[in-house]
Amino acid sequence: MGFSFFASRAAARFLQDIRRPSSAGVSTAALLLTAASGGGIVAYADSARAEEAPEPPPRKKKVVVLGTGWAGTSFLKNLDSSRYEVKVISPRNYFAFTPLLPSVTCGTVEARSVVEPIRRMFEKKGKDVAYYEAECFKIDPTKKAVHCRSAVGTNLDGNGDFMLDYDYLVVALGATVNTFNTPGVMEHCHFLKEVEDAQKIRKSVIDCFERASIPNISEEEKRKILHFVIIGGGPTGVEFAAELHDFLVEDLVKLYPAIAQFVKITIIQSGEHILNTFDQRIAVFAESKFQRDGIELSTGFRVIKVSDDSITVKCKSSGVETLVPYGMAIWSAGIGTRPVITDFMNQVGQGKRRALATNEWLRVPECDSVYAIGDCSSISQRKIMEDISTIFKVADKDNSGTLTLKEINDVLEDICIRYPQVELYMKSMHMVDIADLIKGGVGDSNKESMVVNIEEFKKALCHVDSQVKTVPATAQVVSISIEYIG
Repeated sequence: MGFSFFASRAAARFLQDIRRPSSAGVSTAALLLTAASGGGIVAYADSARAEEAPEPPPRKKKVVVLGTGWAGTSFLKNLDSSRYEVKVISPRNYFAFTPLLPSVTCGTVEARSVVEPIRRMFEKKGKDVAYYEAECFKIDPTKKAVHCRSAVGTNLDGNGDFMLDYDYLVVALGATVNTFNTPGVMEHCHFLKEVEDAQKIRKSVIDCFERASIPNISEEEKRKILHFVIIGGGPTGVEFAAELHDFLVEDLVKLYPAIAQFVKITIIQSGEHILNTFDQRIAVFAESKFQRDGIELSTGFRVIKVSDDSITVKCKSSGVETLVPYGMAIWSAGIGTRPVITDFMNQVGQGKRRALATNEWLRVPECDSVYAIGDCSSISQRKIMEDISTIFKVADKDNSGTLTLKEINDVLEDICIRYPQVELYMKSMHMVDIADLIKGGVGDSNKESMVVNIEEFKKALCHVDSQVKTVPATAQVVSISIEYIG
Protein backbone atom coordinates (compact mmCIF):
# COMPACT_ATOMS: atom_id res chain seq x y z
CA MET A 1 0.00 0.00 0.00
CA GLY A 2 1.85 3.26 0.92
CA PHE A 3 1.09 6.92 1.35
CA SER A 4 -0.95 7.33 -1.85
CA PHE A 5 -3.36 4.64 -0.69
CA PHE A 6 -3.98 6.26 2.68
CA ALA A 7 -4.24 9.68 1.06
CA SER A 8 -6.90 8.49 -1.37
CA ARG A 9 -8.78 6.84 1.53
CA ALA A 10 -8.71 10.14 3.44
CA ALA A 11 -9.93 12.04 0.42
CA ALA A 12 -12.78 9.66 -0.15
CA ARG A 13 -13.79 9.84 3.51
CA PHE A 14 -13.73 13.61 3.35
CA LEU A 15 -16.05 13.66 0.33
CA GLN A 16 -18.44 11.34 2.14
CA ASP A 17 -18.42 13.58 5.20
CA ILE A 18 -19.22 16.76 3.33
CA ARG A 19 -22.16 15.08 1.59
CA ARG A 20 -23.61 13.41 4.73
CA PRO A 21 -26.40 15.49 6.43
CA SER A 22 -26.06 16.15 10.11
CA SER A 23 -28.71 15.25 12.69
CA ALA A 24 -29.92 18.88 12.71
CA GLY A 25 -30.52 18.88 8.97
CA VAL A 26 -27.47 21.08 8.34
CA SER A 27 -24.78 19.80 5.99
CA THR A 28 -21.26 19.28 7.26
CA ALA A 29 -20.10 21.90 4.77
CA ALA A 30 -22.38 24.43 6.50
CA LEU A 31 -20.95 23.38 9.84
CA LEU A 32 -17.47 24.02 8.53
CA LEU A 33 -18.51 27.49 7.39
CA THR A 34 -20.10 28.21 10.76
CA ALA A 35 -16.90 27.14 12.50
CA ALA A 36 -14.94 29.53 10.31
CA SER A 37 -17.20 32.40 11.43
CA GLY A 38 -16.60 31.54 15.09
CA GLY A 39 -19.76 29.51 15.77
CA GLY A 40 -19.81 26.67 18.25
CA ILE A 41 -21.44 23.99 16.11
CA VAL A 42 -18.13 22.40 15.06
CA ALA A 43 -17.78 20.66 18.41
CA TYR A 44 -21.13 18.97 17.86
CA ALA A 45 -20.11 17.86 14.36
CA ASP A 46 -16.89 16.36 15.65
CA SER A 47 -18.59 14.54 18.51
CA ALA A 48 -21.24 13.11 16.21
CA ARG A 49 -18.57 11.76 13.92
CA ALA A 50 -16.68 10.26 16.87
CA GLU A 51 -19.80 8.47 18.04
CA GLU A 52 -20.22 6.66 14.72
CA ALA A 53 -19.93 2.89 15.32
CA PRO A 54 -16.82 1.35 13.70
CA GLU A 55 -17.40 -1.28 11.06
CA PRO A 56 -17.33 -4.76 12.60
CA PRO A 57 -14.42 -6.96 11.47
CA PRO A 58 -15.31 -9.69 8.96
CA ARG A 59 -16.40 -12.95 10.56
CA LYS A 60 -13.72 -15.60 10.67
CA LYS A 61 -14.53 -18.95 9.16
CA LYS A 62 -15.01 -21.67 11.78
CA VAL A 63 -12.66 -24.65 11.56
CA VAL A 64 -13.47 -27.64 13.76
CA VAL A 65 -10.83 -30.36 14.14
CA LEU A 66 -11.80 -33.75 15.54
CA GLY A 67 -8.86 -35.58 17.11
CA THR A 68 -5.47 -34.86 18.66
CA GLY A 69 -3.47 -37.72 17.17
CA TRP A 70 -0.76 -37.55 14.55
CA ALA A 71 -3.00 -36.28 11.77
CA GLY A 72 -4.90 -33.71 13.85
CA THR A 73 -1.89 -32.15 15.57
CA SER A 74 0.16 -32.07 12.36
CA PHE A 75 -2.66 -30.17 10.67
CA LEU A 76 -3.02 -27.74 13.56
CA LYS A 77 0.71 -26.99 13.64
CA ASN A 78 0.58 -25.91 10.02
CA LEU A 79 -2.69 -23.96 10.25
CA ASP A 80 -2.63 -20.15 10.47
CA SER A 81 -5.04 -19.83 13.40
CA SER A 82 -5.15 -16.03 13.07
CA ARG A 83 -7.24 -16.40 9.91
CA TYR A 84 -9.81 -18.82 11.36
CA GLU A 85 -11.82 -19.50 14.49
CA VAL A 86 -10.35 -22.89 15.40
CA LYS A 87 -11.91 -25.39 17.79
CA VAL A 88 -10.51 -28.81 18.65
CA ILE A 89 -12.54 -31.72 20.01
CA SER A 90 -10.90 -34.80 21.52
CA PRO A 91 -11.33 -36.96 24.63
CA ARG A 92 -7.53 -37.05 24.90
CA ASN A 93 -6.05 -33.72 26.00
CA TYR A 94 -2.53 -34.65 24.95
CA PHE A 95 -0.60 -35.84 21.92
CA ALA A 96 1.05 -39.26 22.27
CA PHE A 97 4.18 -40.19 20.35
CA THR A 98 2.88 -43.66 19.48
CA PRO A 99 6.11 -45.14 18.01
CA LEU A 100 7.49 -45.22 21.56
CA LEU A 101 4.50 -46.99 23.15
CA PRO A 102 6.23 -50.41 22.93
CA SER A 103 9.13 -48.88 24.88
CA VAL A 104 6.72 -47.64 27.54
CA THR A 105 5.47 -51.21 28.10
CA CYS A 106 8.93 -52.26 29.24
CA GLY A 107 10.01 -49.12 31.09
CA THR A 108 12.64 -48.16 28.54
CA VAL A 109 10.80 -44.86 28.25
CA GLU A 110 8.52 -43.34 30.85
CA ALA A 111 4.95 -42.53 29.86
CA ARG A 112 5.33 -38.83 30.63
CA SER A 113 8.17 -38.65 28.09
CA VAL A 114 5.97 -39.64 25.12
CA VAL A 115 3.09 -37.21 25.69
CA GLU A 116 2.68 -33.47 25.28
CA PRO A 117 -0.39 -31.61 26.56
CA ILE A 118 -2.40 -30.12 23.73
CA ARG A 119 -2.90 -26.77 25.46
CA ARG A 120 0.83 -26.42 26.06
CA MET A 121 1.50 -27.29 22.43
CA PHE A 122 -0.82 -24.50 21.30
CA GLU A 123 0.78 -22.08 23.75
CA LYS A 124 4.29 -22.82 22.47
CA LYS A 125 3.20 -22.27 18.88
CA GLY A 126 1.26 -19.12 19.76
CA LYS A 127 -1.94 -20.65 18.42
CA ASP A 128 -5.30 -19.06 19.19
CA VAL A 129 -7.18 -22.36 19.47
CA ALA A 130 -10.07 -23.44 21.69
CA TYR A 131 -9.87 -27.03 22.98
CA TYR A 132 -12.72 -29.08 24.44
CA GLU A 133 -12.11 -32.42 26.14
CA ALA A 134 -15.05 -34.30 24.71
CA GLU A 135 -15.92 -37.03 22.24
CA CYS A 136 -17.73 -36.46 18.96
CA PHE A 137 -20.50 -39.02 18.60
CA LYS A 138 -22.26 -37.68 15.49
CA ILE A 139 -21.41 -35.60 12.43
CA ASP A 140 -24.27 -33.81 10.70
CA PRO A 141 -23.02 -32.70 7.25
CA THR A 142 -26.44 -31.26 6.30
CA LYS A 143 -26.52 -28.75 9.16
CA LYS A 144 -22.74 -28.44 9.25
CA ALA A 145 -22.56 -29.36 12.92
CA VAL A 146 -20.91 -31.93 15.18
CA HIS A 147 -22.54 -33.41 18.27
CA CYS A 148 -20.18 -33.94 21.20
CA ARG A 149 -20.30 -35.37 24.69
CA SER A 150 -18.03 -34.30 27.53
CA ALA A 151 -16.51 -36.95 29.75
CA VAL A 152 -15.35 -34.52 32.45
CA GLY A 153 -18.32 -32.27 33.04
CA THR A 154 -22.00 -31.69 32.36
CA ASN A 155 -23.99 -28.80 31.00
CA LEU A 156 -27.23 -27.41 32.43
CA ASP A 157 -29.16 -30.40 31.13
CA GLY A 158 -26.90 -32.68 33.12
CA ASN A 159 -25.78 -34.90 30.23
CA GLY A 160 -22.62 -33.14 29.04
CA ASP A 161 -23.81 -32.97 25.42
CA PHE A 162 -23.19 -29.95 23.22
CA MET A 163 -23.11 -29.05 19.53
CA LEU A 164 -20.66 -27.03 17.45
CA ASP A 165 -21.28 -25.68 13.97
CA TYR A 166 -18.50 -25.35 11.42
CA ASP A 167 -17.56 -23.87 8.07
CA TYR A 168 -14.76 -26.40 7.60
CA LEU A 169 -14.53 -29.76 9.35
CA VAL A 170 -11.32 -31.77 9.61
CA VAL A 171 -11.98 -35.35 10.69
CA ALA A 172 -8.86 -36.87 12.28
CA LEU A 173 -10.41 -39.38 14.67
CA GLY A 174 -8.01 -42.20 13.91
CA ALA A 175 -9.11 -45.82 14.21
CA THR A 176 -10.07 -48.29 16.87
CA VAL A 177 -8.99 -51.87 17.50
CA ASN A 178 -10.31 -54.38 15.00
CA THR A 179 -11.12 -57.67 16.73
CA PHE A 180 -12.84 -59.17 13.66
CA ASN A 181 -15.60 -60.21 16.11
CA THR A 182 -13.31 -62.91 17.50
CA PRO A 183 -14.83 -64.28 20.73
CA GLY A 184 -12.94 -63.45 23.91
CA VAL A 185 -10.58 -60.82 22.50
CA MET A 186 -12.10 -57.80 24.26
CA GLU A 187 -12.31 -59.68 27.56
CA HIS A 188 -8.88 -61.34 27.70
CA CYS A 189 -6.42 -59.50 25.44
CA HIS A 190 -4.36 -56.38 25.92
CA PHE A 191 -4.16 -53.71 23.23
CA LEU A 192 -1.48 -51.16 22.42
CA LYS A 193 -3.04 -47.97 21.09
CA GLU A 194 -2.95 -45.61 24.07
CA VAL A 195 -0.51 -44.71 26.83
CA GLU A 196 -2.86 -46.33 29.33
CA ASP A 197 -2.64 -49.58 27.36
CA ALA A 198 1.16 -49.56 27.58
CA GLN A 199 1.05 -49.01 31.34
CA LYS A 200 -1.40 -51.91 31.79
CA ILE A 201 0.86 -54.21 29.77
CA ARG A 202 3.88 -53.28 31.87
CA LYS A 203 2.04 -54.13 35.06
CA SER A 204 0.72 -57.38 33.58
CA VAL A 205 4.23 -58.55 32.57
CA ILE A 206 5.50 -58.07 36.12
CA ASP A 207 2.42 -59.81 37.51
CA CYS A 208 3.13 -62.86 35.33
CA PHE A 209 6.63 -63.18 36.72
CA GLU A 210 5.42 -62.78 40.28
CA ARG A 211 2.71 -65.42 39.78
CA ALA A 212 5.23 -67.85 38.32
CA SER A 213 7.53 -67.31 41.34
CA ILE A 214 4.94 -68.51 43.85
CA PRO A 215 5.89 -71.84 45.52
CA ASN A 216 4.15 -75.10 44.57
CA ILE A 217 3.55 -73.94 40.97
CA SER A 218 4.23 -76.78 38.54
CA GLU A 219 6.64 -76.38 35.67
CA GLU A 220 3.82 -76.77 33.18
CA GLU A 221 1.91 -73.95 34.86
CA LYS A 222 5.04 -71.77 34.91
CA ARG A 223 5.51 -72.30 31.18
CA LYS A 224 1.91 -71.25 30.59
CA ILE A 225 2.12 -68.16 32.82
CA LEU A 226 5.38 -67.00 31.22
CA HIS A 227 4.18 -67.55 27.66
CA PHE A 228 3.68 -64.11 26.09
CA VAL A 229 1.64 -64.25 22.88
CA ILE A 230 1.44 -61.40 20.38
CA ILE A 231 -1.43 -61.78 17.90
CA GLY A 232 -0.60 -59.89 14.72
CA GLY A 233 2.69 -59.57 12.89
CA GLY A 234 2.35 -55.95 11.83
CA PRO A 235 4.61 -53.10 12.93
CA THR A 236 3.02 -52.77 16.39
CA GLY A 237 3.27 -56.49 17.19
CA VAL A 238 6.82 -56.79 15.88
CA GLU A 239 8.07 -53.70 17.74
CA PHE A 240 6.46 -54.87 20.96
CA ALA A 241 7.92 -58.39 20.60
CA ALA A 242 11.41 -56.94 20.17
CA GLU A 243 11.02 -54.61 23.17
CA LEU A 244 9.59 -57.39 25.33
CA HIS A 245 12.44 -59.74 24.41
CA ASP A 246 15.04 -57.15 25.40
CA PHE A 247 13.16 -56.42 28.63
CA LEU A 248 13.02 -60.09 29.56
CA VAL A 249 16.60 -60.96 28.62
CA GLU A 250 18.33 -57.85 29.93
CA ASP A 251 16.29 -57.20 33.09
CA LEU A 252 13.66 -59.65 34.28
CA VAL A 253 15.67 -62.82 33.72
CA LYS A 254 18.33 -61.43 36.03
CA LEU A 255 15.72 -60.54 38.66
CA TYR A 256 13.96 -63.92 38.38
CA PRO A 257 16.79 -66.40 37.56
CA ALA A 258 14.87 -69.40 38.93
CA ILE A 259 12.15 -69.15 36.28
CA ALA A 260 14.14 -67.71 33.37
CA GLN A 261 14.09 -71.02 31.48
CA PHE A 262 10.29 -70.98 31.21
CA VAL A 263 9.98 -67.65 29.42
CA LYS A 264 8.70 -67.78 25.83
CA ILE A 265 7.49 -65.23 23.27
CA THR A 266 5.28 -66.20 20.31
CA ILE A 267 3.94 -64.15 17.40
CA ILE A 268 0.81 -65.49 15.69
CA GLN A 269 0.36 -64.14 12.17
CA SER A 270 -2.38 -65.06 9.70
CA GLY A 271 -0.19 -64.28 6.71
CA GLU A 272 2.81 -66.24 5.54
CA HIS A 273 5.21 -63.51 6.67
CA ILE A 274 5.32 -60.77 9.28
CA LEU A 275 5.43 -57.11 8.21
CA ASN A 276 3.68 -57.99 4.95
CA THR A 277 2.95 -54.32 4.12
CA PHE A 278 6.67 -53.50 4.11
CA ASP A 279 9.44 -54.29 1.67
CA GLN A 280 10.11 -58.03 1.61
CA ARG A 281 13.73 -57.51 2.62
CA ILE A 282 12.61 -55.92 5.89
CA ALA A 283 10.32 -58.86 6.62
CA VAL A 284 13.05 -61.40 5.92
CA PHE A 285 15.51 -59.55 8.16
CA ALA A 286 13.01 -59.34 11.02
CA GLU A 287 12.13 -63.03 10.77
CA SER A 288 15.78 -64.12 10.82
CA LYS A 289 16.49 -61.81 13.77
CA PHE A 290 13.56 -63.24 15.76
CA GLN A 291 14.69 -66.80 15.05
CA ARG A 292 18.15 -65.99 16.42
CA ASP A 293 16.59 -64.41 19.51
CA GLY A 294 14.37 -67.42 20.16
CA ILE A 295 11.07 -65.69 19.37
CA GLU A 296 8.69 -68.22 17.85
CA LEU A 297 6.84 -67.26 14.68
CA SER A 298 3.56 -69.04 13.98
CA THR A 299 2.65 -67.83 10.50
CA GLY A 300 -0.34 -69.03 8.52
CA PHE A 301 -2.55 -69.34 11.63
CA ARG A 302 -5.79 -67.52 12.35
CA VAL A 303 -7.08 -66.94 15.88
CA ILE A 304 -10.70 -68.09 16.18
CA LYS A 305 -11.24 -67.86 19.96
CA VAL A 306 -9.55 -66.55 23.10
CA SER A 307 -10.29 -67.82 26.62
CA ASP A 308 -8.78 -66.78 29.94
CA ASP A 309 -5.87 -69.23 29.65
CA SER A 310 -5.68 -70.45 26.03
CA ILE A 311 -5.93 -69.27 22.44
CA THR A 312 -7.57 -71.43 19.77
CA VAL A 313 -5.83 -71.09 16.42
CA LYS A 314 -6.63 -72.64 13.06
CA CYS A 315 -4.05 -73.52 10.44
CA LYS A 316 -5.11 -71.86 7.19
CA SER A 317 -3.59 -74.58 5.00
CA SER A 318 -4.75 -77.73 6.82
CA GLY A 319 -7.72 -76.42 8.81
CA VAL A 320 -6.47 -78.10 11.99
CA GLU A 321 -7.31 -76.31 15.23
CA THR A 322 -4.79 -76.05 18.07
CA LEU A 323 -4.94 -74.76 21.66
CA VAL A 324 -2.12 -72.39 22.67
CA PRO A 325 -1.84 -71.86 26.46
CA TYR A 326 -0.68 -68.38 27.48
CA GLY A 327 -0.07 -66.09 30.41
CA MET A 328 -0.55 -62.76 28.65
CA ALA A 329 -1.90 -61.98 25.16
CA ILE A 330 -1.55 -58.77 23.18
CA TRP A 331 -3.89 -58.17 20.24
CA SER A 332 -2.40 -56.10 17.41
CA ALA A 333 -4.09 -57.68 14.42
CA GLY A 334 -5.29 -54.51 12.76
CA ILE A 335 -7.41 -51.39 13.05
CA GLY A 336 -11.11 -50.84 12.56
CA THR A 337 -13.56 -48.01 11.97
CA ARG A 338 -14.91 -45.97 14.85
CA PRO A 339 -18.73 -45.94 15.23
CA VAL A 340 -18.98 -42.21 14.54
CA ILE A 341 -17.11 -42.67 11.26
CA THR A 342 -19.29 -45.63 10.30
CA ASP A 343 -22.41 -43.54 10.92
CA PHE A 344 -20.98 -40.65 8.89
CA MET A 345 -20.07 -42.95 5.98
CA ASN A 346 -23.64 -44.26 5.93
CA GLN A 347 -24.90 -40.69 5.66
CA VAL A 348 -22.68 -39.83 2.68
CA GLY A 349 -23.15 -43.07 0.74
CA GLN A 350 -19.93 -44.82 1.74
CA GLY A 351 -21.53 -47.44 3.96
CA LYS A 352 -19.76 -50.38 2.34
CA ARG A 353 -16.26 -49.03 2.92
CA ARG A 354 -13.89 -49.70 5.81
CA ALA A 355 -12.48 -46.16 5.83
CA LEU A 356 -13.73 -42.75 4.81
CA ALA A 357 -12.81 -42.16 1.17
CA THR A 358 -11.29 -38.83 0.14
CA ASN A 359 -9.86 -37.46 -3.06
CA GLU A 360 -6.16 -36.70 -3.38
CA TRP A 361 -6.78 -33.28 -1.78
CA LEU A 362 -8.17 -35.03 1.35
CA ARG A 363 -11.70 -33.75 0.76
CA VAL A 364 -14.72 -36.03 1.24
CA PRO A 365 -16.33 -35.90 -2.23
CA GLU A 366 -19.94 -36.18 -1.06
CA CYS A 367 -19.70 -33.31 1.47
CA ASP A 368 -19.11 -29.62 1.32
CA SER A 369 -16.09 -28.42 3.32
CA VAL A 370 -15.40 -31.75 5.08
CA TYR A 371 -11.88 -33.16 5.05
CA ALA A 372 -10.57 -36.41 6.51
CA ILE A 373 -6.97 -37.29 7.39
CA GLY A 374 -5.19 -40.08 9.21
CA ASP A 375 -6.23 -43.67 9.90
CA CYS A 376 -9.95 -42.89 9.65
CA SER A 377 -9.63 -42.18 5.93
CA SER A 378 -8.15 -43.51 2.73
CA ILE A 379 -7.08 -41.51 -0.31
CA SER A 380 -8.54 -42.43 -3.67
CA GLN A 381 -5.41 -41.69 -5.65
CA ARG A 382 -6.08 -40.84 -9.28
CA LYS A 383 -4.27 -43.11 -11.74
CA ILE A 384 -1.83 -41.56 -14.17
CA MET A 385 -3.11 -43.59 -17.12
CA GLU A 386 -6.47 -41.86 -16.76
CA ASP A 387 -4.83 -38.53 -17.58
CA ILE A 388 -1.96 -39.68 -19.79
CA SER A 389 -3.23 -37.86 -22.89
CA THR A 390 -3.68 -34.59 -20.98
CA ILE A 391 -0.20 -34.89 -19.47
CA PHE A 392 1.29 -35.45 -22.92
CA LYS A 393 -0.55 -32.45 -24.33
CA VAL A 394 0.61 -30.14 -21.51
CA ALA A 395 4.22 -31.28 -21.87
CA ASP A 396 4.17 -30.92 -25.66
CA LYS A 397 4.54 -27.15 -25.66
CA ASP A 398 5.57 -26.87 -29.31
CA ASN A 399 2.67 -29.13 -30.46
CA SER A 400 5.07 -31.36 -32.34
CA GLY A 401 3.31 -34.57 -31.37
CA THR A 402 6.45 -35.82 -29.62
CA LEU A 403 8.20 -35.18 -26.32
CA THR A 404 11.88 -34.65 -25.72
CA LEU A 405 13.52 -35.54 -22.45
CA LYS A 406 13.74 -31.83 -21.59
CA GLU A 407 10.01 -31.35 -22.09
CA ILE A 408 9.28 -34.30 -19.82
CA ASN A 409 11.65 -33.00 -17.14
CA ASP A 410 9.93 -29.59 -17.25
CA VAL A 411 6.68 -31.13 -16.00
CA LEU A 412 8.19 -33.96 -13.94
CA GLU A 413 7.88 -32.17 -10.58
CA ASP A 414 4.19 -31.47 -11.13
CA ILE A 415 3.64 -35.08 -12.23
CA CYS A 416 5.30 -36.50 -9.10
CA ILE A 417 3.19 -34.25 -6.85
CA ARG A 418 -0.07 -35.11 -8.62
CA TYR A 419 0.79 -38.79 -9.05
CA PRO A 420 3.17 -39.90 -6.25
CA GLN A 421 3.10 -43.46 -7.59
CA VAL A 422 5.52 -42.37 -10.33
CA GLU A 423 8.30 -41.76 -7.82
CA LEU A 424 7.43 -44.93 -5.90
CA TYR A 425 7.61 -47.01 -9.07
CA MET A 426 10.97 -45.55 -10.06
CA LYS A 427 12.39 -46.33 -6.63
CA SER A 428 11.03 -49.87 -6.63
CA MET A 429 12.62 -50.49 -10.05
CA HIS A 430 15.90 -48.83 -8.95
CA MET A 431 15.68 -46.18 -11.68
CA VAL A 432 18.00 -43.21 -11.39
CA ASP A 433 15.91 -40.65 -13.30
CA ILE A 434 12.94 -40.23 -15.63
CA ALA A 435 15.10 -41.19 -18.59
CA ASP A 436 15.37 -44.74 -17.26
CA LEU A 437 11.58 -44.90 -17.04
CA ILE A 438 11.01 -43.57 -20.57
CA LYS A 439 13.70 -45.84 -21.96
CA GLY A 440 11.47 -48.82 -21.12
CA GLY A 441 8.92 -47.51 -23.61
CA VAL A 442 11.23 -46.65 -26.51
CA GLY A 443 14.25 -48.82 -25.95
CA ASP A 444 16.56 -45.92 -26.79
CA SER A 445 19.78 -45.89 -24.79
CA ASN A 446 20.78 -42.38 -25.90
CA LYS A 447 19.25 -40.08 -23.31
CA GLU A 448 20.19 -36.85 -25.06
CA SER A 449 18.37 -37.62 -28.30
CA MET A 450 15.41 -39.45 -26.75
CA VAL A 451 12.07 -38.52 -28.36
CA VAL A 452 8.75 -40.27 -27.67
CA ASN A 453 5.31 -40.13 -29.19
CA ILE A 454 2.04 -40.60 -27.32
CA GLU A 455 1.98 -44.39 -27.70
CA GLU A 456 5.56 -44.77 -26.50
CA PHE A 457 4.80 -42.44 -23.60
CA LYS A 458 1.84 -44.61 -22.60
CA LYS A 459 3.94 -47.76 -22.85
CA ALA A 460 6.63 -46.29 -20.60
CA LEU A 461 4.14 -45.35 -17.87
CA CYS A 462 1.64 -48.20 -18.15
CA HIS A 463 3.01 -50.06 -15.10
CA VAL A 464 3.33 -47.02 -12.83
CA ASP A 465 -0.17 -47.35 -11.37
CA SER A 466 0.75 -50.74 -9.92
CA GLN A 467 2.36 -48.75 -7.09
CA VAL A 468 -0.99 -47.28 -6.02
CA LYS A 469 -1.43 -49.15 -2.75
CA THR A 470 -2.07 -48.59 0.92
CA VAL A 471 0.99 -47.52 2.86
CA PRO A 472 1.81 -49.01 6.28
CA ALA A 473 -0.36 -47.53 9.05
CA THR A 474 2.52 -46.23 11.12
CA ALA A 475 3.29 -42.87 12.66
CA GLN A 476 6.57 -42.74 10.75
CA VAL A 477 4.68 -42.74 7.44
CA VAL A 478 2.46 -39.91 8.67
CA SER A 479 5.48 -37.87 9.71
CA ILE A 480 7.18 -38.34 6.34
CA SER A 481 3.94 -37.50 4.49
CA ILE A 482 3.43 -34.29 6.46
CA GLU A 483 7.03 -33.22 5.74
CA TYR A 484 6.51 -33.98 2.04
CA ILE A 485 3.25 -32.01 1.87
CA GLY A 486 4.80 -29.13 3.81
